[in-house]
Amino acid sequence: MLKKKRLYIIHMGRISYSQLSMFSECPQRWKLNYIDKITESEPSIHLLFGTAMHEVIQTWLEVMYHDSIKNANKLNLEQRLHDKMYEQFQIDKEAYGKNPCTLEEMKEFFNDGVAILDFVKKRRADYFSKRGYKLIGCEVPIEVDLKKNVKIVGYLDLVILDEFHNTITIYDIKTSTRGWNKWMKKDENKTQQLLLYKQFYSKQYNHPIDKIEVEYFIVKRKLYENAMFPQKRVQKFSPASGTVSMNKVAKRLDTFLDLAFDNEGNRISENIIPTPSKKACKWCEFKNTQYCSVGV
Repeated sequence: MLKKKRLYIIHMGRISYSQLSMFSECPQRWKLNYIDKITESEPSIHLLFGTAMHEVIQTWLEVMYHDSIKNANKLNLEQRLHDKMYEQFQIDKEAYGKNPCTLEEMKEFFNDGVAILDFVKKRRADYFSKRGYKLIGCEVPIEVDLKKNVKIVGYLDLVILDEFHNTITIYDIKTSTRGWNKWMKKDENKTQQLLLYKQFYSKQYNHPIDKIEVEYFIVKRKLYENAMFPQKRVQKFSPASGTVSMNKVAKRLDTFLDLAFDNEGNRISENIIPTPSKKACKWCEFKNTQYCSVGV
């Protein structure tokens, strides 16, 4: 009887939440990306815009908290957005060997971004108070050991301390076309990222977990036309982050670690199979390619 061959790839070392998310939706897609090292991804105006908006909003908040609201409002955010989008355009063009989007898309998304920034500046007090609050940082690093030779690495978009209550709020900035609907708010692949970060921030920075809150700060490019109700460019959403929710995401992470890595921290491909679904296959880069014939 032939002994079943166990496939080992390179030493794992570091993982991100995106790996957990991808594995949960389809282990085969994870394998193609992280074991077989096959890249079929394409540049996107959505990713380009999201990267630029993150950096501009973070810069504005850093000046506001570390210097003054007055000087933050003096920043030419429109020019900064323009420069960041152009910079990311060039980075993507060089990386993929082609333009990541059309000129018309750049103009449309830039104008949307200007409208977002104008709204956020005018309504700053509704979202970011300075009195009694301290900016811990932007892109705050998380690096926590999970098992032998395996650690999770991530960066928190924004961490703010309520000095009076000693409460930390971890923000994740998201760009969206028209915000999150009720189905998106129930999507665990979206909401559980901050729950893990809450757990790991507490562990790494020794802050009581019951003194940590999480919130998605979602900026919307488009507003509904002829709406009969007031509309905002910002949507705030805080997922449930109590014991039940935290245990659920911890179990999901444990399953990923057990199935995807051996005891030495090496990625393993044994028993990795595709799990096609409309949701998982819709945006999969391997759908209808030589690497996958079971896409929905």
